[in-house]
Amino acid sequence: MAQGKIAYQGERGSNSHIACREVYPQYDAVACRTFEDVIAMVESGDAQLAMIPVENTIAGRVGDIHHLLPATTLHMIGEHFMRIKFQLMGMSGSKVDDIERAYSHVMALGQCRNYLRKHGIAAVTAADTAGAARRVAENKDPKTAAIAPALAAQEYGLEILAWDIEDASHNTTRFVIMAPEPMDITPEDGRAVTAFLFQVRNIPSALYKALGGFATNGVNMTKLESYQIEGSFNASQFYAEIEGHPNERSVQLALEELGFFSSSLKILGVYPAHPAREGIRGT
Repeated sequence: MAQGKIAYQGERGSNSHIACREVYPQYDAVACRTFEDVIAMVESGDAQLAMIPVENTIAGRVGDIHHLLPATTLHMIGEHFMRIKFQLMGMSGSKVDDIERAYSHVMALGQCRNYLRKHGIAAVTAADTAGAARRVAENKDPKTAAIAPALAAQEYGLEILAWDIEDASHNTTRFVIMAPEPMDITPEDGRAVTAFLFQVRNIPSALYKALGGFATNGVNMTKLESYQIEGSFNASQFYAEIEGHPNERSVQLALEELGFFSSSLKILGVYPAHPAREGIRGT
């Protein structure tokens, strides 16, 4: 793939920025304020790829992105699993014992709760981790710190006061990469993931019947999430991921059965399964 730009939500030094550098180091990573801005940048052609976080092993799904999926013209072309590590960073010369307040995103603060309690540091919510680091650098208060990835300390000239302060060692975020064109892969290329959105028809047991085809055809569904749509508690949209390629006969049959009981079905992407999935399955 030719060199270009990859867009992400957040500030420089954030975990999404790190993910861009890990997967596409040859690309220019462009920070965007919102997920809407990220998608719009790729749809307009101002960037070639988007790096989008979709779930975390501790915090769960990233809900902000899913309401954008039905309308976007982008396709999922890959996924990336990244181990999340948080550092306590402050002004040069500060010590952990000097710190009274630590700024960070609410999820990051929650993932470092034990460390903060142990050292008597008050948690203060910020918009995001890298933004918290920038704020500490701008305020130059030796009694305040940020909890952010190590890259943020490099970006904003802060000193890392304590390394890897997260409570859980399994803290991992999964990202999906999105592009204007779908990934051109075949079943022969190896393990694939198919992601799609669907709405079931308004008939009794529609969801049960719609999903039955995956079980009877031996297709493994790895994710199923529901979202309320159109301001109604009666209308639900489902996001699902399965192992397999739509050109495989078993997947074809399962999707045909799903389509029969659904009022809409949209394939969001077919892409290679990340090697980390092997460890998750325990195989």
